[in-house]
Amino acid sequence: MAVHLWGLPEDMDALVSFAEEHELMLLEDGSHAHGATWNHQRTGTFGTASAFSLNGPKPLSACEGGFVATDDTELYYRVLLHGQYNKRCRREIPSTHPLARFAVTGMGLKLRIHPLAAALARTQLTRLEDHLTGRQVVAARMCAALDGVPGIQPPDLPLAARPAWYALPLRYEPAELGGLPIEQFLDALLAEGATEADLPGSTCPLHTHPLFQTPQALLPGYADGQGQPADGFPAAGYMHATTLKLPVWHHEDDIHLADAYTTAITKVATHAKDLQ
Repeated sequence: MAVHLWGLPEDMDALVSFAEEHELMLLEDGSHAHGATWNHQRTGTFGTASAFSLNGPKPLSACEGGFVATDDTELYYRVLLHGQYNKRCRREIPSTHPLARFAVTGMGLKLRIHPLAAALARTQLTRLEDHLTGRQVVAARMCAALDGVPGIQPPDLPLAARPAWYALPLRYEPAELGGLPIEQFLDALLAEGATEADLPGSTCPLHTHPLFQTPQALLPGYADGQGQPADGFPAAGYMHATTLKLPVWHHEDDIHLADAYTTAITKVATHAKDLQ
């Protein structure tokens, strides 16, 4: 599963090669990365299938909902059965196919996007490229302003990557700031008015969620299962504990906002010793 977190494309050359070598199905989570590219190829087009969400702040927004992209016919039929039961399933799944007999009920679930949200997404799609271009300009400006600021490391992007910039993730290095905890750094940022600066919350190492630690209440079949150890994935834990994220705007009128945020970060980093 390739997850293009914060809209930054994964190294798809490496992942495609790994999947092929081990005969694995490659799936993509593009929910932050609408329109992003790796070597000029759109994210979501490398794997067997990809999923995109469309809620509020995403680069492509329809308020809520999502879609799956695939060129695998069998998988497409199964996706239909998760939400498009009855009419579309009866129309699109051939009557001779083994799954056709489930067309009326599907999986027993109704997971399809609302038609109004789909219409909004289709309209927003015509504006996506302009929004991405604007985000690129703003993100480049913010990264340049933060380059060399102690304790703050902007993303080091490969030449092959063109992000969608759902957010600007920064690596926080407390050792460069006298060991100042990231939470204290964020509090100082908020006091400067940078109210949309944030630490990742629900976007954390998956194994720490109750679903993977104690799934029994939701999935009784796992009653005898053991949760993953909380410290079992140290790299994921480190990434989560040292990530600070900022919004990325797409309109030229918002340049002053981007500058205000980088100015606030620079000020707090410069005066970190006063916060100890």
